Amino acid sequence: MTTYRAVQATGDGAFTLVERELSEPGPGHVRIAVEACGVCHSDIYGVRNVIGNRPAGTPIVPGHEVVGRIDALGPDVTGWRVGQQVGLGYLGGHCGACENCRRGDFVYCTDQPVLGDSIDGGYAESVIARASGLVAVPEELGAAEAAPLLCAGITVFNGLRKGAPRPGDLVAVQGIGGLGHLAIQYAVKLGLRVVAIARGEEKRELALKLGATEYIDSAAVDPGKALQGLGGATVIIATATTGASMTPLVEGLALRGRLIVVGAAGDPIEVTTSALIFGGRSIAGSLTGTPSENEENLAFSLANDVRPMVETVPLEQAADAYARMLSGAARFRMVLTTNN
Repeated sequence: MTTYRAVQATGDGAFTLVERELSEPGPGHVRIAVEACGVCHSDIYGVRNVIGNRPAGTPIVPGHEVVGRIDALGPDVTGWRVGQQVGLGYLGGHCGACENCRRGDFVYCTDQPVLGDSIDGGYAESVIARASGLVAVPEELGAAEAAPLLCAGITVFNGLRKGAPRPGDLVAVQGIGGLGHLAIQYAVKLGLRVVAIARGEEKRELALKLGATEYIDSAAVDPGKALQGLGGATVIIATATTGASMTPLVEGLALRGRLIVVGAAGDPIEVTTSALIFGGRSIAGSLTGTPSENEENLAFSLANDVRPMVETVPLEQAADAYARMLSGAARFRMVLTTNN
């Protein structure tokens, strides 16, 4: 092969299937023959160039939940082999030299590309990325089921770990969608009592089937008061995309409880100082994880049968998959597949 297909997007949201010349990876980089790429809500940042990581009007290939096999190694790449199943998440590989990297804080590397935003991502048959961003994917996991775990999975998995609940603690998951349906599974497998929170009764049956012991309809009752009625939550994983829906959750935290925010919202979370001071409660954000943490996430998922619910579509239907994701109709992760 000398060319590959890719779906590129421009700032106006238009998607175009194009054919590009295949290139060789440079020093410290690898080329991956993509087999599957998840469609994530965060793809909007790259598609719309929200952060301004590239000049206005410059097309980008979206996608940061990539699984495939290495088909070329660049100079100076060690520890990886051609044919190995690997993945890439939201962060495209730390530099290893900036101040944050020197401290071991690779997630917040100041010289790290964002896959599908500052560099081309996985809505394609081929992608080139830094070897430092690679995640080893177990052969027992299929590409389509592993892809969403590299972003949605690690996001909630690390969020739970940062909340540091103990087995038997009450943990709440707000929002039963692409992130939330995984968060419930992780929490259950970690030995936690899980309360699912969503608007309406539509998600109740699924939440209980996934292992939640309680369900709170936030359209019918105040979720904070309902959580206090259950004794208060040690950790709440907030996956919704509105700050207003997270605001009442703070009152539902137990003594020294933590609200871990993983859903990116455009509006603020409003909280009274007394809600934080009297009870030692806190609010924290959590952003994805390092490649090694992602490998731990995959190992835990494999060992404990944590899997995403996915809808697969071929690469050329990327625009339809993206629209279905934005509409909220996906159940629960759209995944693009290639002929690789």
